[in-house]
Amino acid sequence: MKLSLEEKTIPYLIAQFAQTGKVVFISIRPERGNLPLAVHEVNAVEGVGLEGDHYASKGGKRQVTLIQAEHIKAVASMIGQAEIDPLLLRRNIVVEGINLQSLKGKKFRIGNAVLEHTGDCPPCSRMEENLGNGGYNAMRGHGGITARILSTGLISLDDALSPVEQPLEFPSPTQYFATDQGLQP
Repeated sequence: MKLSLEEKTIPYLIAQFAQTGKVVFISIRPERGNLPLAVHEVNAVEGVGLEGDHYASKGGKRQVTLIQAEHIKAVASMIGQAEIDPLLLRRNIVVEGINLQSLKGKKFRIGNAVLEHTGDCPPCSRMEENLGNGGYNAMRGHGGITARILSTGLISLDDALSPVEQPLEFPSPTQYFATDQGLQP
């Protein structure tokens, strides 16, 4: 597929997604320090968090944590395990099929809820306890993202995760274009 000059802009490229993601696991932690509880669905409350999760409180950037199933497999490989129970990773939602880092600065829909990427979700020392020796380092770069809830809605297993379409901002002449020879003005 040959891209036009307009399609070679970074704003255009970062707005393209090969497919939607899919929710494969949901959990909430009713109490601090305890393992999360797996659930089939959860109500995401605008500006607060996930109903029943101890992190749910007005405001804040860490209302929901998400991680990619593909990264869980990578972490398992790095610690010599065939698989990892997602409960041990202490993230609220596990998705597959979409690069969560590609949502940086974007709004996205999961089920009936609309969320906004707010940052990375680095590992904590609990990863060493939960995954064993080297668990913390295995999770570095694979911890997922944090998000805030912009619109209340139900999130269920098998729901799609898709970016909310945002208008493209085409670059001014001083911005760069991606070409086969690298970035060009």
